[in-house]
Amino acid sequence: MTATVQPALDGTTPPEPVDYETWLAIVWPVFIAAAATGRTFTCYSVADENKLPNPPNPQAHWGRLITLLKEEGYIRTAGWACSDRPTTHHSGVRTWKGTAAARREAAS
Repeated sequence: MTATVQPALDGTTPPEPVDYETWLAIVWPVFIAAAATGRTFTCYSVADENKLPNPPNPQAHWGRLITLLKEEGYIRTAGWACSDRPTTHHSGVRTWKGTAAARREAAS
């Protein structure tokens, strides 16, 4: 049985998922740059604004990315907001804010 690929809302077909490590190497610097701005953000807002590819396992890997960024000291919890992801019906979502470590990393 083969899975059907659902086109995005803009009609494009998302690229095939890459392996986790390759995906992480693509998205990591984008999230560091977002954290370095000092603005509050959601995971989805950064991914959407930068047209980032989905990971091989979106249900697990987006959250794991945020956990890694927090554990490495690049982001901290900022609060909660209504999600702007179209499929969540404005449910609550955690917001994040960059730390001084993210600003140093982005500057180097």
